[in-house]
Amino acid sequence: MTVMIPAWVDGVLTPVEKLEVHRKGLKHKAISVFVMDGTKVLIQQRALGKYHTPGLWANTCCTHPDWGEEPGDCAVRRLKEELGIEGLTPVHRDQLEYRADVGDDLIEHEVVDVFLAEASADLATPLNPEEVQAVEWIELSELCEAVRKMPEKFTPWLRIYLAEYMDRIFADLADA
Repeated sequence: MTVMIPAWVDGVLTPVEKLEVHRKGLKHKAISVFVMDGTKVLIQQRALGKYHTPGLWANTCCTHPDWGEEPGDCAVRRLKEELGIEGLTPVHRDQLEYRADVGDDLIEHEVVDVFLAEASADLATPLNPEEVQAVEWIELSELCEAVRKMPEKFTPWLRIYLAEYMDRIFADLADA
């Protein structure tokens, strides 16, 4: 199945095939969700079959909206598709832009809508094994420290979020 995502081509938002977007490094729309229990964040380890950054740890979930899909609807959809999570209401925090090499000559150049969702740490997460191989709840401060000590274990976008956008994403969390 060909997945078409919103990307800018010659300054015009256009549906473009997902792999082509990453091969050409086109700027495109994305969403990222952080599910929080106070100052603990649910992170995921990407499945080994993912076409880029397999096995690396990332925020709770992320993806590209389908052509015409609203970012908030996409966030809810992807929580369910990747982690089996339903019933949360992601709250829009900010829109960020970054560019990162994700390996194998692929580039993520994303304009990403970032969402936070509150849940309790006993939240059921029936994982989709094609997307996620593990999840873990971790204090945000401990996650930041782990990323500093072992950046190679984390996705480029998570490293960027924590290094450059902490205040914009987690501004009102107590121990962030």
